[in-house]
Amino acid sequence: MSKNSHMPISRRKLLVTGAGGVSMLIVPAVARASSDEDSEITPRNLSSFQLHDWRDHFDQLGRGIIISDTNRRYLQHWTASGEMRAYPTSVPTTDELTRRGYTEVVEKRENPGWAPTPSMRRRNPEWPAYVPGGDPTNPLGTRALYLSWQYYRIHGTQDTRKIGRRSSSGCIGLFNEQIEEVYDRTPIGTQVRLI
Repeated sequence: MSKNSHMPISRRKLLVTGAGGVSMLIVPAVARASSDEDSEITPRNLSSFQLHDWRDHFDQLGRGIIISDTNRRYLQHWTASGEMRAYPTSVPTTDELTRRGYTEVVEKRENPGWAPTPSMRRRNPEWPAYVPGGDPTNPLGTRALYLSWQYYRIHGTQDTRKIGRRSSSGCIGLFNEQIEEVYDRTPIGTQVRLI
């Protein structure tokens, strides 16, 4: 038995010697999760963020740019000065509810009230007709960016379990703290693309 056989091994330093004496670091597999409403396998780590370059989608920064990747479930936001930040998001539950393409921010609201769309009411007649802003059951959270497409928003959420999942009826959701940051840095007229 070698003198090193009783030394504790930390997970960070664990090496396995393969055939031919080649050492390789053992790396845990990508954490994945799925549920009944989220039947596809969803990467749950930062490596799933393959960041976009705004120049691949727009000619100029203008007042700023938001690109929301509905497949990878994250949003990138560039300010007019070119500063970029990325955030995990929730996305629509089905492709039929997902709208993709170019739009822009046309309105901003703090503590927005929420009313389900007519199609939501047909699918869920038990839902309330209106939930005021500030109500803990309000699905729009603390801030909302209204897009030029009717009924579509980028907004916060009170239910943090939704982030990283297919869980919305069409909108893009962020943690309340993160939508507040995006809200403060986003002027009306910011260009948006959902891909």
